[in-house]
Amino acid sequence: MSDVLVIGSANADLVVPADRRPAGGETVLGGDTTVLPGGKGANTAVAAAKLGADVALLGAIGDDAYGRLLTDSLRDAGVRTDLLRTVERPTGIAYITVTPDGENSILVSPGANSVLEPSAVEGVFGGVEVMVVSLEIPLPTVERAVAAAAEAGARTLLNLSPAAELSARTLAALDVLLVNEHEAAWLLGSGVAPAKLLDLGPRSAVVTLGARGALVITEDGTTGIPSPKVEPVDTTGAGDAFTGALAASLAEGVTLEAAARKAVQVAAISVTRQGAQPSYPSDAELERVCASHFPATTSTEALRAADRFIP
Repeated sequence: MSDVLVIGSANADLVVPADRRPAGGETVLGGDTTVLPGGKGANTAVAAAKLGADVALLGAIGDDAYGRLLTDSLRDAGVRTDLLRTVERPTGIAYITVTPDGENSILVSPGANSVLEPSAVEGVFGGVEVMVVSLEIPLPTVERAVAAAAEAGARTLLNLSPAAELSARTLAALDVLLVNEHEAAWLLGSGVAPAKLLDLGPRSAVVTLGARGALVITEDGTTGIPSPKVEPVDTTGAGDAFTGALAASLAEGVTLEAAARKAVQVAAISVTRQGAQPSYPSDAELERVCASHFPATTSTEALRAADRFIP
């Protein structure tokens, strides 16, 4: 079995550039549609594999052109696909609008992802160091994956995206809870210090702050991780790039803080390019970019947000 097992969605991304996103009842003309491999699970797996991790994806696709697109992309990146199921539902699709500032709006049609049942995760954790799961698949499957991974002794990492209510038992079984600042606010309420995430049960938490970097929260305190300054082109899949890089580093046995520092750099590179999976750097490329473009920075700016970042 692979060192990193990702359990999650695989979608085809239908990306349309537009000057602005339409309001309710409004039609806006956009540019040409680009079809790219995506989905939170597949993106995470590809990001980790490109950094050299031994990765497998457990997910579901349809027997269609989009499913073949995803399978090819995963294999090209070095992701094992023997746990990728082909089912009698169409492959999931994400309809994505990207504006000139690099921001996006996404509507997901889950398709095949909807039929990934809890039974699919039984007996797959032998030899797994890190299990990563996100929430574009059924919630019962997510919760069973966390429980089964914990029982098998794998390190459990859950990306709470899109936000959904988890049981206290699932939260308590997490080694790392990964959220962005909006998901943290959804969990804790407005104005609550992110350190309170540990009160929900996980042993540690990471909060991504977009261009401001990330916060690493453990029982020893909160550490701010700054992000390199870049010009964004497309933020699609940046959170998944972070997740995959975090998992790859944790599987190597580094500290959570060191893993988050690398993940911030990977995510920063990804937003300077179009698409999700095609934007993710290899480990060698990451080293070259960091050496030439990312000067050493301190964590002051990110840490300053620790007690007041939540909207």
